[in-house]
Order: sequence, then structure tokens, then C-alpha cells
Amino acid sequence: MGRLTTRTPVTRIAFDERGAAVRRRPDTLAVEEPLEIRVSGEPLSVTMRTPGHDVELAVGFLAGEGVIASGEDFRSAIHCGGPGTGAVVPGGAGDAASVQNSYNVLDVTLAPGVAPVAFDIARNFYTTSSCGVCGTASIEQVAKASRFDVGTDAVTFDAAWLAGLPDALRAGQDVFDKTGGLHAAALFDAATGELLVLREDVGRHNAVDKVVGWAVLHSRLPAGGTVLQVSGRASFELVQKAVMAGIPALCAVSAPSSLAVELAVSSGLTLVGFSRGRSLNVYSRPDRIIV
Repeated sequence: MGRLTTRTPVTRIAFDERGAAVRRRPDTLAVEEPLEIRVSGEPLSVTMRTPGHDVELAVGFLAGEGVIASGEDFRSAIHCGGPGTGAVVPGGAGDAASVQNSYNVLDVTLAPGVAPVAFDIARNFYTTSSCGVCGTASIEQVAKASRFDVGTDAVTFDAAWLAGLPDALRAGQDVFDKTGGLHAAALFDAATGELLVLREDVGRHNAVDKVVGWAVLHSRLPAGGTVLQVSGRASFELVQKAVMAGIPALCAVSAPSSLAVELAVSSGLTLVGFSRGRSLNVYSRPDRIIV
């Protein structure tokens, strides 16, 4: 696993009643590096992420794109680092011994019988919030692509418990404590209140992909009876990933977008925003919330 943090010098300027104080000191930053996801050797996507849990990230990404729906669809994954890949060590002889694994390329092998991915330059998947297409067509494509119906999940949630999830999420953000620069996502069991998994990343969508990937690899899809808690806002893309994973509720500490609400209403997902300890806003399926 790659490093999660790095140190860098910073000039800190602080003000008090006596004026400004300037001093040089080391600071801790969250690491951001690219990850190229390949399927059977073919490049599929590149994402900027915090190294760590890369297999979960790739598996969750593929689940979000509708390529896989269970752990049985996944066979293996390996960080590429053999001859012809990775970074060449300066002064090396150019042979296999001089090649260094960068751990920034992950090659996934799907199980036999899983439909192959269409490798076209336009990324022939249903739309995401970053692709520039939005509206009714986007929502309809998600509905067609998802193998799970979150609207039929009979789960209910205690309102006070939901309001406390951001604090539970924050308590588990170890790297954020050091850097202040990471998003987080966590999956909670609504019946027991148990924190099932928590992941941090520089990208909020990556953190969610890692959580979904964990669920896939632990045979938890569809993830019925759970809540996905995220540290930032609720975008269309995050609602989309929850629907594709069969997660019936998404809670965010900040605001949802208009299209996120439309997708949540259309799919029957419970969407909560501005969840900050003593209050929360329910944008869809409030019938699941017990006060």
C-alpha cells in the first residue's frame, strides 16, 4: 500500500493582539496519486485517489458502473509492476530488475461469464455527474442499469440515530485528523447500529467506491438495511452509486444537489442532508424515518 500522508514545509502566519507572527514549520498533507484501472489489461479509467484499498476502489467503481454486482463476478486484481510497467529506476540496466512498481496501475480480472467491458473512448456507461449530461435521461439510465430496487427495502431509521452518524464518521477519520484534507464514507447497519466499514480518500466518490468495493468483496450486495454516511455534500453521482449498490439511504453533512434529490425520489432512496447532530433535512422517503 502506498503512503497516505507526506510532510512539507509551510510558512504559518498567525495574528493576535500584538500583530502577526510568522514561523516556518513542517505540515502533514494527504497524498494524492493517480490510479489507472485496467480490466484484463485494457485501460478503463484513471482516478486521482489516496493510495490504499485500491482493490476495493476498483471493485466499487465497477459495481457503480453496472459491470459487476457480486463478489462472484470478481476474480482477481494485481498492481502492475513487471517488465514494461511501473517506473524505471535511474541508472538501472533496463531489464526486469530495474523496473519499480509504482502501485498506481491496477489490473482487474473478471470471473468467467461476466460480460466484457466495452472499451470505447466515450466511456459507454450511463452518465455520471462529471460527464456533462444531466436531467431525466440520466435518471432513467440509472434506473435501467441498477440490478437492485432500493425503493422496496422495508428498512426504517431512528431519526436521532441518523443525526448522530456524522459524529461516528468523524471519530473514525484517522488520516483527516493528521491532514484535514480527506473525505470519508461509511456504511452502517440500521438494525444493529454497527459501523460496518469506513474509508477515507481525497475524492468523495473514491471513498464511496471503496466502501461499495468492501461490500462486494464481503458478499454484502445488495446492501439492504444500511445507511451510507458521507462527509461532504450529496451529489447525483453519490446517490447513483448508492442505488447501484442497493443501499436504501444516503446521509450527508452538507447539501444535496437538485439532480441528486430527483434521482433519490425516482429510485425510492432515502436522502438526508445537513445532518449535523441536532437536526437533519429529509429530501425523499421520509416515511422510513421514525421520530
